[in-house]
Amino acid sequence: VGVQVHHDRTGHDGTACPGRGLIVERFVVIGLAHVRSAWFTEVARWSTLGTVPIDFVKCVSVEELRARVASGRRFSAALVDGRLPAVDRDLLATLADQRIAPLVVGPSDGPDWPSLGAAARLAEPLDPGALVEALEAHSAPVGLGDDTPGVDAAPLPSATWRGRLVAVTGRSGSGVSTLAAALAQGLADDARYGRDVILADLARHAHQALLHDARDVVPGLQELVEAHRSGRPTIDQHRRLTFDVPERGYRLLLGLRRPRDWVSVRRRAYEAALEGLRRSARVVVTDTDADLEGEAETGSFDIEDRNLVARTTVRRADVVVVVATPTTTGIHGAVTLLDDLRRHGVAGSRTLVVVNRAPRAARARAELTGALAELTRVGRGDADAHVGPVYIVERRHVDRLHRDLSRFPSTLVRPTADAVRLLLDRLPGLDDPLATEEPVPVLPGSLGRWAPDEDDA
Repeated sequence: VGVQVHHDRTGHDGTACPGRGLIVERFVVIGLAHVRSAWFTEVARWSTLGTVPIDFVKCVSVEELRARVASGRRFSAALVDGRLPAVDRDLLATLADQRIAPLVVGPSDGPDWPSLGAAARLAEPLDPGALVEALEAHSAPVGLGDDTPGVDAAPLPSATWRGRLVAVTGRSGSGVSTLAAALAQGLADDARYGRDVILADLARHAHQALLHDARDVVPGLQELVEAHRSGRPTIDQHRRLTFDVPERGYRLLLGLRRPRDWVSVRRRAYEAALEGLRRSARVVVTDTDADLEGEAETGSFDIEDRNLVARTTVRRADVVVVVATPTTTGIHGAVTLLDDLRRHGVAGSRTLVVVNRAPRAARARAELTGALAELTRVGRGDADAHVGPVYIVERRHVDRLHRDLSRFPSTLVRPTADAVRLLLDRLPGLDDPLATEEPVPVLPGSLGRWAPDEDDA
């Protein structure tokens, strides 16, 4: 390791490459495959004999591969076996983050690896000429004193259309799960969405299966994420992972079966799963946790991984609904959560506050509005703190509605649904290409003026 190799640059057919002569650069390639893979042994033999200009580092486990990649040594590319279960979207993204071109060796009838983040797919049996061509096209050789090769992995294909994403969150006991289901019903009743709405339970302590009396606990969020680890499911496959709730007009994606199952959700796979979910519905309403702490706030990567689902969902949501209760602790929790959302990059114009079990008296509501405005500094010039609040009065026998899977009454549905609908109509999607590519007119005087002399400049 670390020894500079000099060899004659020859073609894969044994003839010398004209004009190249003796070189000191070579491709440093790290490989991961089963120890008995034929191509794995062949590449090592080609490297030893100088058939191909590479230094080949063999790994027999994904843990060894991750450790070597994180060690700081420079690698041009990675050859990985597409038949290994450990080779998935997250591993390819890890290599791409380290600017190592992922090259997957696998059969043509396997997954579409370039769409999962691979730079290229190489067919078996592996040909030395094809290997060299792939290395020259997608990576750079490593020489003495070189910096990390500037390799860009193949970008993930972007969807041409995505449904709107609404995240409902709040402190425990504020009624987040109930209001998320009521909001999904209200949006499904809108003719523009054509009852094409998904309610996704993304909380670690998932309650929607209980509230919907789901007799089956699979499929759910875990199966959705697993389907995106090494594939790109179709819209029909997404629909088969949800359950119809015909009484309320939406489809339900069940959550984690146990709170500790968050360890099975990987970042890149979940991001792809969330995008796939949005491609299969016009609106996705999520029941989301309020825990947004990450490594920057706590110094712990484990906490960031535990809060991965909530952090990713609220950051990509078109509208975030914060549910609060009209109590001292309820208002305090809402103000704290609003501050966490702002620190997490969620704009106040996309944050809607909903006060559940609100009093009916206008004076009491005015006091709550004033308290929220004061504590979030709306009255001191920060006009982007939040939208609302919207008030929902106390409704008795809500448990009976869940038990019978009855439709929610309009008093529980309309205030939140109307406010969310207005925000969705007013705000462009965060990833809407028209929102970023459409030209913006320049107002006269907005670009300043040329300074007449150096002193004014």
